[in-house]
Amino acid sequence: MPTVLITGTSSGFGLVTTVELAKRGWNVVATMRDLGKRTELDRAVAAANAGKLVRVEQLDVTDPQSIDRAIAAVDLQGRPLDAVVHNAGVAVGGAFEDLTDAQVRRVMDVNYFGVLALTQRLLPALRAQRRGRIVIVSSEAAFAGQPANSPYCASKWAIEGWAESVAYELEPFGIEIVLIEPGAYRTNIWESSPRVLPETSAYWPLLRHLEVTIETYVAKLARDPVEVAKAIANALDAPRPRFRTAVGPAARFLHLARGKLPSRVVRKIFGRFFALNKVRW
Repeated sequence: MPTVLITGTSSGFGLVTTVELAKRGWNVVATMRDLGKRTELDRAVAAANAGKLVRVEQLDVTDPQSIDRAIAAVDLQGRPLDAVVHNAGVAVGGAFEDLTDAQVRRVMDVNYFGVLALTQRLLPALRAQRRGRIVIVSSEAAFAGQPANSPYCASKWAIEGWAESVAYELEPFGIEIVLIEPGAYRTNIWESSPRVLPETSAYWPLLRHLEVTIETYVAKLARDPVEVAKAIANALDAPRPRFRTAVGPAARFLHLARGKLPSRVVRKIFGRFFALNKVRW
């Protein structure tokens, strides 16, 4: 049985991916920053009758000591780690000028530097066994900028550039990198992310408009996150996975549009979709 470590499994993609991989016979080390939030995962694993294949550990990808403890726990199981799924992620909504430095850095620390820190810690063992698969949950936000979401978009653009570069270095050791790029899915990142919407903001008309239109967009178009879990599991099971997999219609469209349509055209498409012409400044 292969073994995989997954980050951010208390909800969303991480939770359903844990269940999907356990159902496929993977040993899963399901990690989360706050073990007090494991109840939903425990229920889902029990319902799938997969408890024997799932082990829950604490892991904060921004804390080097936490990373060390989680990896030590995996080593104690006596099984080599075959793969890691980098799923932990955060966002903050708001106009860039209104955000604090701490809010912006938090997004980058989790979504970008956290992936780098955990990967770097795992690489010596993966190189020694000359095999391994590193799966990164990216986003459609890696293909085009989004208003009031600049830190999150920047973190996804950054992680994709890093992944494309480090793939050259790891290929000789049999280590593969895979990017999974979902569109809008029903996960709690929409509710859990802070939104900075001060009424005194110079950008208040835009922010208020987006608050309403994005909620409508998510309610109408957000899809079942199990689709993403299956895409991740397929990438881990495949003999030769694709480097990039866009999941969902919006992500596939933006994936095709990237590099083929001018940025100005893409912004116009986004502007019409979110009816930005109706914003009254």
